[in-house]
Amino acid sequence: MSAFTVYLRTKPALTGLKNMTEFITDTVVKTKYWHTLSDGRVQCDLCPRECKMHDGQQGLCYVRENRGGEVVLTTYGRSSGFCIDPIEKKPLNHFLPGTPVLSFGTAGCNLACKFCQNWDISKSREMDTLADDASPQTIARAAKAHGARSVAYTYNDPTIFHEYAIDVAQACRDEGIKNVAVSAGYVLPEPRAEFYAHMDAANIDLKGFTDEFYFKLTGAHLQPVLDTLKYIKHETSVWLETTTLLIPGKNDSDDELNEMTQWVVENLGPDMPMHFSAFHPDWKMMDIPPTPAATLTRARDIAMKNGVRYAYVGNVHDPAADSTWCHQCGEKLIGRDWYVLSDWNITADGKCKNCQAPVAGVFEEKPGDWGARRQPVRLHNFAA
Repeated sequence: MSAFTVYLRTKPALTGLKNMTEFITDTVVKTKYWHTLSDGRVQCDLCPRECKMHDGQQGLCYVRENRGGEVVLTTYGRSSGFCIDPIEKKPLNHFLPGTPVLSFGTAGCNLACKFCQNWDISKSREMDTLADDASPQTIARAAKAHGARSVAYTYNDPTIFHEYAIDVAQACRDEGIKNVAVSAGYVLPEPRAEFYAHMDAANIDLKGFTDEFYFKLTGAHLQPVLDTLKYIKHETSVWLETTTLLIPGKNDSDDELNEMTQWVVENLGPDMPMHFSAFHPDWKMMDIPPTPAATLTRARDIAMKNGVRYAYVGNVHDPAADSTWCHQCGEKLIGRDWYVLSDWNITADGKCKNCQAPVAGVFEEKPGDWGARRQPVRLHNFAA
């Protein structure tokens, strides 16, 4: 576990505890990606925002703060909740298909997406959002006890709880459990290298393919995300997939989808799976209609025309577009209906049973059988 300092504070009681005040213990972990500026502020060097903070100020993520001239993480060991999901929900279709993954997140985010689908967690400034208190070892024990093959750092972006995620990842590896990052990929090179050294798979949100989209709708920039994608693909052994939430009139034009998918094939290769997911009105974009299913089909067709071998749709019911097909002979390799698997035509050494073409991914001899279950988990039974 990282070196840490514990602070005590008081706050109003949680719902159901009337006329009381409870004491909350904040485990506040010192971090290393920051430096002091000439004017006395400190600059956080974790992500490209490079937030500059006076003593007592937080960065945009809400969870990294200048305390006494040091940047600390204020959410170490606190989670917004734990749940066992199918790995396909991350979404990862080529990483241990059919297996259960223990998913969790914290609070806050280093992006400011106006369309955020998890805004109650990622935009929260309230520690009340953090319901579970869990050490890295407790999480690893819980994952193992529930038969999870991996732990996913998700719901909000694990970039901002870097130290906590790495400690959990180390504890999970000690138990033989793999680690999955679900991230926007908005991180600077040095912490990126440290973080992904502990991951086994990642799904990166490629939110659009213009800097205008990123700046206006997420408050960020495109190039650092592209840099992260290339780094993961070419400098690590981490299995990589991407997801793009298609928003009507914002990032769903033929031109943008053509440019995006051509870039993926040229820079990441044809074997990297792409997921195109449907938007629903949320957060600060309630005036935009839901994504038509036809838009997802069009995006998938454009991707495959441009050489992407594995393109999928999300948030709509389309078993054909959710299934995995052999790029060489057209055989259905993995049948999917939502998160339930049917056909399995991949050999033990990862090839199409029909034509022996290699299938990109991390597979075992047989798929898991977790199905579509979603099982909430409380960790108090697994604490030391």
